[in-house]
Amino acid sequence: MEFVHKSVLLSETIDGLNIKPDGIYVDGTLGGGGHAYEVCRRLSSKGSIIGIDQDAAAIKAAGARLRDFGEKVTIVRSNYCDMKSQLHRLGIDKVDGIVLDLGVSSYQLDTAERGFSYREDAPLDMRMDTRQKMTARDIVNDYTEMDLYRVIRDYGEDKFAKNIAKHIVEARGKKAIETTSELTEIIRASIPMKYQKKSGHPAKRTFQAIRIELNRELEVLRESLDDMIDLLNPGGRLCIITFHSLEDRIVKSAFRKNENPCICPADFPVCVCGKVSRGSIVTKKPILPREEELLENSRAKSAKLRIFERADA
Repeated sequence: MEFVHKSVLLSETIDGLNIKPDGIYVDGTLGGGGHAYEVCRRLSSKGSIIGIDQDAAAIKAAGARLRDFGEKVTIVRSNYCDMKSQLHRLGIDKVDGIVLDLGVSSYQLDTAERGFSYREDAPLDMRMDTRQKMTARDIVNDYTEMDLYRVIRDYGEDKFAKNIAKHIVEARGKKAIETTSELTEIIRASIPMKYQKKSGHPAKRTFQAIRIELNRELEVLRESLDDMIDLLNPGGRLCIITFHSLEDRIVKSAFRKNENPCICPADFPVCVCGKVSRGSIVTKKPILPREEELLENSRAKSAKLRIFERADA
């Protein structure tokens, strides 16, 4: 299958980056290269972009799409949490903009054998990086009932998390759970029918939760935000597109902390902690997809774009 991922909030993100023709930019979730392509179109011969992705299929697709831009483009197979070390390896200390699109690609969802989709029968996989040994099967079959409950409750925000975890443990006691269809049927049996009829697909939240746990998605995001802001030149911008409330909460909190890091008690007349603002939040409220985009791409429905600008030196 061809790698397809329709870039969400594309024009809004490109505008938000405030691109300098001779600047250095990073796409930390390169995917099919949609955002990177539009950045490249706005760069002069002195500008450049580094694209990072951990998915081999994305690397291949983006390489083909960006080929005509030649030496403007450097592609690295890695996780964006290693952005600082990867840029250091390339001799780059600071950049003028960074973009992250945290959505799962249409290719990953629609390629059954990747095991991301509850709508297709496939081995339980869900790895963003196929070099990783651990898969979703390991989580489903090896985690304790309490750990499964925690994952589904915290990352899936499913009110039936306890019952789902219980049913998974009961089922795997008879035979290992190997496929997405097997897991989906167990989840269906764990949720009352009256809720299934009004709450979308019953497996959606559990699959999201297992994927997030397996790929350490929230940990990676939480641990990387300060480093990415640190990488920005004065006036440089960090644009992040999130797709669910857990991600958005982390981004919103980190941006606020970097804008106003003061930890002095509210009743202190002046700041004495010495913590200095690292920049400002450009988007006081997140930018949402326009109606036209939602009509073209239903997967954009939950997308939110937040932008942070590094302070002048």
